[in-house]
Amino acid sequence: MKTKYMLSCAVAAVLSGYAGVAVANDAAVAAAPAAVATADAASSAPVSSGVEEVVVTAQRRNETVQKVPMTIQAFTGQTLSQLNVTTLDDILKYTPNISYGNNGPGQGSIFMRGLSAGFAGNQSSATISNFPNVALYLDDQSMQFPARNLDIYMIDMERVEVLEGPQGTLFGGGAEAGALRYITNKPDLTKYSGSAEGMYGATSGGGANSGVNAVVNIPIVEDKIAVRAVVYDERRGGYIDNVASTFTRSSNDIGNFYFKGYKTPVAGVQQINNNSTAANDFNPVTYQGARLSALFDINEDWNVLITESFQSMEADGLFNSFPIGSDFQNLKADQVTSFVPSYDKDRFDNTAWTVNGKIGPLKAIYTGGYTERHIQQQMDYTNYSRTGGGIYYECTGGNAGLLGAQPAGVNSPPTCNSPLGYWQDTVNSTHLSNEIRLATPDNWRLRGIVGVYNENFRIDDVMNFNYKTIPSCSPANLSAAQAGGPICVANVAPAANTTTNDPSVRSDNTGFGEDTQRGYDQTAIFASVDFDILPNLTVTAGTRWYQYNEFEVGSQYGTNSSCVNVPNGQCGGGTVNINAANDHVTYTGFKSRFNATWRITPNVLVYYTFSQGFRPGGFNRSQKSVISDPTGAAQYKEPNSYSPDSLTNNEIGLKSELFNHRLQLNLSAYYMNWDNVQILLYNPIEQINTTFGTNGPNYDVKGVEAQFVARPIDGLTIQGSGSYNDDTQSNSPCLMDNISGTASFGKCITQVKVSGGQIQSFANPFGTVGSTPAFSPTFQGNMRARYDWRFEDYRPYVQGGVSYTGSMFNQPATYPSGAGVLIPTTTYLRYKQAAYATFDAALGVSKDNWHAQLFGENLLNSHASTFTSSAQFIKAEVPLRPRVFGLKIGASF
Repeated sequence: MKTKYMLSCAVAAVLSGYAGVAVANDAAVAAAPAAVATADAASSAPVSSGVEEVVVTAQRRNETVQKVPMTIQAFTGQTLSQLNVTTLDDILKYTPNISYGNNGPGQGSIFMRGLSAGFAGNQSSATISNFPNVALYLDDQSMQFPARNLDIYMIDMERVEVLEGPQGTLFGGGAEAGALRYITNKPDLTKYSGSAEGMYGATSGGGANSGVNAVVNIPIVEDKIAVRAVVYDERRGGYIDNVASTFTRSSNDIGNFYFKGYKTPVAGVQQINNNSTAANDFNPVTYQGARLSALFDINEDWNVLITESFQSMEADGLFNSFPIGSDFQNLKADQVTSFVPSYDKDRFDNTAWTVNGKIGPLKAIYTGGYTERHIQQQMDYTNYSRTGGGIYYECTGGNAGLLGAQPAGVNSPPTCNSPLGYWQDTVNSTHLSNEIRLATPDNWRLRGIVGVYNENFRIDDVMNFNYKTIPSCSPANLSAAQAGGPICVANVAPAANTTTNDPSVRSDNTGFGEDTQRGYDQTAIFASVDFDILPNLTVTAGTRWYQYNEFEVGSQYGTNSSCVNVPNGQCGGGTVNINAANDHVTYTGFKSRFNATWRITPNVLVYYTFSQGFRPGGFNRSQKSVISDPTGAAQYKEPNSYSPDSLTNNEIGLKSELFNHRLQLNLSAYYMNWDNVQILLYNPIEQINTTFGTNGPNYDVKGVEAQFVARPIDGLTIQGSGSYNDDTQSNSPCLMDNISGTASFGKCITQVKVSGGQIQSFANPFGTVGSTPAFSPTFQGNMRARYDWRFEDYRPYVQGGVSYTGSMFNQPATYPSGAGVLIPTTTYLRYKQAAYATFDAALGVSKDNWHAQLFGENLLNSHASTFTSSAQFIKAEVPLRPRVFGLKIGASF
């Protein structure tokens, strides 16, 4: 990877040295001297005293939002600052048609237009989660990641663009449902400038908030070389209380079916407490980072832009609350019972380079980027101890036939060790991309863009579930066990002769885990052509050819009966050699789009858009035979892999500016087909005891969206947006017996023999026609208003807004319901998340080069759940951040 990175830099150097070459990209167009300006001016052009028009690059050229034939939500840097938007959670309040499944900052997936098959916990996500269907970009660099979208801190941004619907032609795989693009400010070659801002505030029922940021722009050689530097440091106070609690084994624990007649009390550890970890406000989060960019203007035709970005985010504690605690006690809002320190440390470094200018009349660009991301996360998993899997790794004796099975002739009573459990995940990833584009001038009647794209994405994951509390086979423990004493269970290691990130023997507590490497190499060629049939009628056609070479290697490891009373490190019975599965696959194809745009008047246009999107498939860690039929024989084998899914969009829209540009009104309606949807399954009761992916049903999405901005009088701006979606399942496939020779081979699975020997009906995990997908609220909307005026030399203002999200489910319709369940049997229980609204307000003033703002967010202090799940084997709700008040003061020069 480092070699490819250096080669890319060499290409940049060669291109920059070729006098006939110049390039321009989304970033570089802004970097050119004529286009560079502050966020207040560069990304928005005022029209008399009417509504400002925001310039975007959604079609890889500079256009106002009102001229782009697709649904776009765009926010200038000035707007982001006014609304105090710095993180992903902040911007979601103002973006209808976007929902977010998350377990905390940097620990979630973005969904657009309700296109989701559910979301669960982050454990093992780097290995088992499918690739996202919403692309995330920092300038021209892809920053997407399975189930862990990067939470980029938004400071000194030129704008943020939300592109809805499939963007497969210009942005490729991963932009199946849409794209979220962060566009940064670029150096200004013409003047010294800078700013500094500080913030301090309070959280209702939580800790204090503080932050500082600074920006400086320095023309080192006027009109030739400039640098721009940004630094930031924000700490958000915690608001979740980890209350004092015990965890007590119970005769009603669902794992007891492993022990025939097992009842408490038994010998060993029956209860633990969290005295060492209980604390108030234990989930603070800190964002720290810097960005340095340098612009070299070689001559009037071409320039070079280099940007280095760094960010470190540390989120401590848990960001969810438990309605019912670990010992079945009722808890208050924003409370949990956690027994192990939890944290998520997430940092990235990104280097981006751009060479831009002209080749004859053509605009051209070479742009590349290299990102390294490192994640270290630990989370409490003690509640897993009430399940069959938990008891399997913690208890011995009796007639259970467990991991801790007794030697022949021994019949000791059940004994349980500590129920304390947690998991640790260490993830390292690299992302290298290179793109070359050529574009004709924007004023030609026949305009075109052609490009070549290459991407290398790698993920290294070491995931350890540390809930094995049966003593390990240290020399002393092993000697005692062999002499007839208590059994021991050997520590595990990755499978022999496999690719490893960490080949060492795992800790005494590791009962299960994986050590994997996965990723892909992508090559794509794309082209798009616009033709003005008439001065007011334009058609656009484009396509993208892509090739993905995807792979996965490594091993899965776990303890089983072969690990009993053998030396540590010599336990191999539970390992899976992923290398042996030869997990390599190539996907190729075309994704296209077509637009017809009719400008009825200079300020009113209508359009029709057809567009396609896709995302790559993935691999499963193992191919186990699971789901026993009524005779006890397996009737299903986990697939080795799952295929890409795809999305087709048909959309019509209206974009208009009325009343001398005082009203901007945009409307769109769309019909989408989401086919071959990737879905994850896990249900230990039915002996699906590891998560695996497969392809499932199709969905149809019918929706409308409206956006408006109005300036009825000078100084007053009112704007809002809303979306309505009707998302339904359009077919009903079933999970079929895929083991040849069985009685029901090739038929739908209808009955299953579950752990404990009972025979029960098998609910089709793919659902029924007409059911609603996950994260698909019927209605979302927001409205806000701002009034600016002058008082002598001061410029005061007041603003306020409301945001509403309708009710939705966290999982597809046929997943087991979580209603009334105290001890989950799966991490995929289905919960209904209630609708909620939030209210924000601010007032401020500016004079000369300084400004001040007093703001309040979530003013009604709603504790509504944004994501409810059983991901850690207890019902957990990720609440809204409580009411926040703050004061920020800044100055510019």
